[in-house]
Amino acid sequence: MGSAVVQLLVLAGIAIFLILKLKDVLGTRDGFEKPPLDPSERAAPRRRARDFEVIEGGADRDITDHVPENSNAAKALTQMKKIESDFNVGEFLQGARGAYEMILMAFENGDLEEIEDFLGDEVRSTFIEVIAMREDQGLKVEAEFVGLREISLTNATFDESTKEAEVSVRFIGELTSVVRNDEGEIVEGNPNEIKRQRDVWTFARVMGSDDPNWRLVATAE
Repeated sequence: MGSAVVQLLVLAGIAIFLILKLKDVLGTRDGFEKPPLDPSERAAPRRRARDFEVIEGGADRDITDHVPENSNAAKALTQMKKIESDFNVGEFLQGARGAYEMILMAFENGDLEEIEDFLGDEVRSTFIEVIAMREDQGLKVEAEFVGLREISLTNATFDESTKEAEVSVRFIGELTSVVRNDEGEIVEGNPNEIKRQRDVWTFARVMGSDDPNWRLVATAE
């Protein structure tokens, strides 16, 4: 068997291992061909979250628009608002939307410097480990974020003793991604194929603290 064939098999094995590792860290991806987005869709402005007035004794629409009324998640969000009256679920999700693109692309491009303040210790360590593994194997990911297809709040918890809040958000994003070896050859992916990325990310913050940043503390599919 020629050396070129052996080298190709080795690179293919590395790419498969890397794909499985990325799936554990960031979720699943499904590839599909899709025509380019209409320019008017790309330029469509995001709707600003509505400001809801909470009626005494009535449901808080800012909460019940996202989770069922009287659910544990709704009760947790209500407790968060008692600590910080200006906390708004709609605005939180808008921030999570931007954070998802920023963090995902930083990880894909292997540069975490600008997102350090938005990562919990465990997630940061995992990201660093995967990026280092890619570098050791001479692999580089080239990715471009296309858009966010879906975002929804899936769970919320609040610890009264520590005032720590956790909010889990489900994302379905779209991006293009390829893996290249140290010679610039594509060993996985297609730059013209849009992949669908599914993730559930959990953000945490101590309510009432001076630090306004929510940090990514867990990732799942």
